[in-house]
Amino acid sequence: MNSVSLSNGLSQLLNSEHTQTQLSVPQLVEKVLKRGEGVLTSTGAVRATTGTYTGRSPKDKYIVEEASTIDKIDWGPVNQPISEEAFSRLYDKVLTYLKNQDEVFAFKGYAGADAKHRLPIQVINEYAWHNLFAHQLFIRPAADELPGHKSEFTVISAPNFKADPKIDGTGSETFIIISFERRTVLIGGTEYAGEMKKSIFSVMNYILPENGILPMHCSANVGREGDVALFFGLSGTGKTTLSADNNRRLIGDDEHGWSPNGVFNIEGGCYAKCINLAAEKEPQIFNAIRFGAVLENVALDHETRIADYDDNTLTENTRAAYQLQAINNIVDPSVAGHPNTIIFLTADAFGVLPPISKLTKEQAMYHFLSGYTSKLAGTERGVTSPQATFSTCFGSPFLPLPAVQYAEMLGKKMDEHNTKVYLVNTGWTGGEYGTGSRMKLAYTRAMVEAALEGELNNVETIKNEIFGLDVPLHVTGVPDEVLQPHKTWPDQEAYNKKAKELAAKFRDNFKKFDHVAHDIIVKGGPTA
Repeated sequence: MNSVSLSNGLSQLLNSEHTQTQLSVPQLVEKVLKRGEGVLTSTGAVRATTGTYTGRSPKDKYIVEEASTIDKIDWGPVNQPISEEAFSRLYDKVLTYLKNQDEVFAFKGYAGADAKHRLPIQVINEYAWHNLFAHQLFIRPAADELPGHKSEFTVISAPNFKADPKIDGTGSETFIIISFERRTVLIGGTEYAGEMKKSIFSVMNYILPENGILPMHCSANVGREGDVALFFGLSGTGKTTLSADNNRRLIGDDEHGWSPNGVFNIEGGCYAKCINLAAEKEPQIFNAIRFGAVLENVALDHETRIADYDDNTLTENTRAAYQLQAINNIVDPSVAGHPNTIIFLTADAFGVLPPISKLTKEQAMYHFLSGYTSKLAGTERGVTSPQATFSTCFGSPFLPLPAVQYAEMLGKKMDEHNTKVYLVNTGWTGGEYGTGSRMKLAYTRAMVEAALEGELNNVETIKNEIFGLDVPLHVTGVPDEVLQPHKTWPDQEAYNKKAKELAAKFRDNFKKFDHVAHDIIVKGGPTA
C-alpha cells in the first residue's frame, strides 16, 4: 500500500458519518457512559479498566524500516524493526475494522506548548474514553485554531483489533507501530491508554533533535524570579514530590523540550500514578480528579463510587489523567526560559551515593546516560536484595535515536546556558536498604532548595574518592555528616566494599557506550 492509498483510507474514515470529531468533554463523558466503557466516580471523573494490559507493552513496540530512517534509528530490543509491508497490511486491516464500527472518535490537537515547535496531531479512537484521555493529555487547540489545523502525525488506536502473529509479523496480538514516513502510530490489542501518550513522546524524541531541540523525560518548574529547574528521575525517586513546590509554578510533570528559546511542555495534561494517593500527601493530584478526568484501573466502592486508591487489586499502576489547568500554580502556556538548574534524582538503596553532588559536564552526561536508581527487596518476585536499575537518559523505552546523541545535546546546552547539574540521592543513608534509613525528606528539600537558590554555586566541596563526585561540605538545614555518606556508616570497610560494588555496576552498564563515549567515561564515571 502506498502513501496515497494510506491517505485515502484515512480520509474516508475521518469523513465517515460514524466518525465524531472534537467532541467536548461532556459529550465524551456521555458517550463513555452510554457505551458502557466506564462509570462516574463520586467526584465526577470517569473510571475505566484496561483488562489484561495494565501497563505498556514494550516487547510489542515497533518502528517501520524505511529508507529515510533506517540509518538513523538505534535498532535493538527497544526499537524493534518491522517491514513496510507488514505495517501496510495491518494499517489496512485496522482501518477496515474501524470503518465497520458504529462509532469512531477523533481528536485534533498538538504536542508541544511552544507554538514555534509544536506538532499538530490527530488521535483516532475506537473507545470514547480513550478519546477523552487524548483530550486531557495532549494540547487542545483554541476554537479559532481548529479550521487551520493540519495534522502532521496520526495516532490510530483500535484496542479490540488483535493481530495474528503468524500473518502480521508481530510477536503477539498486541502492536504499537510507528511509521515516520507515513507519519502514523498504529495501536491494537491493548486497552492501556498510556500507549498513545508515550508513542507521541517517542515521535517527539525523533523529530525534535532534527531542529536542535533536546526532548527530555522530566518534570519542570519555575521560581518567582523566572529561574527554571528540571527534575529527572525514575519511579520512586521523588520526582513528583520534589517538583511540586508551593513557591514555584509547574511547567509540566513528565515530558519537555529544550529549544533555542527555552523549555516547553510537550503535553497539555498529567498522567499521574495514584496508588496510595491521599489528599494530605498530594492535594493537587487528589483535587484534580474531578469531572473530565480519567481514572484508569482504580478500584471503586460499588455503591458510593468512591475511589479506593490503596487497592491494588487490578494493578499497582493505577493512573489519573487530567488537564494541567485542573491544578493550581502552573505556567500557562507551559513555556519558560532556559534551565538554571537540573536535578538528577536517584533512590540509591545501596546507601553509598552522596545525598547531593555537583556534576561537571562530563559527569552530567555520564549520569544522564546511566539513569540510575535501584529496585528494592520485596518489590518484585525474586528480588531479595537491592538491585541496580539503569534507564538511559531516564527514559530508554522512548528513544528512537542513539542515546549518546541526546547526551551530547545536553552537554552542549549546559555549556551554552551555564546550567548547573546536581545528583541528588533520595535513597538510603547509614547503610543499605534493610540496615540504613531512608534520607529524610526535609533534608532532601533543603538540599534541592539550596541548589535552586544558587547557594551551592561557590560552596566548598570535597571529592568522593570512589565516584569522583564533588560533595558540598555544608548545606543549610542538613547536618554536615549526612552529606558524607561514609561518615553515616558504622563500618567504613563495609561502606567501601558496597560503594565499589555499585561503581562496578555503573561501569558494567556503561560498556554499551565504550565505543562512542570514551571522554565521558574517563572524565565522568567512577574513579575507583
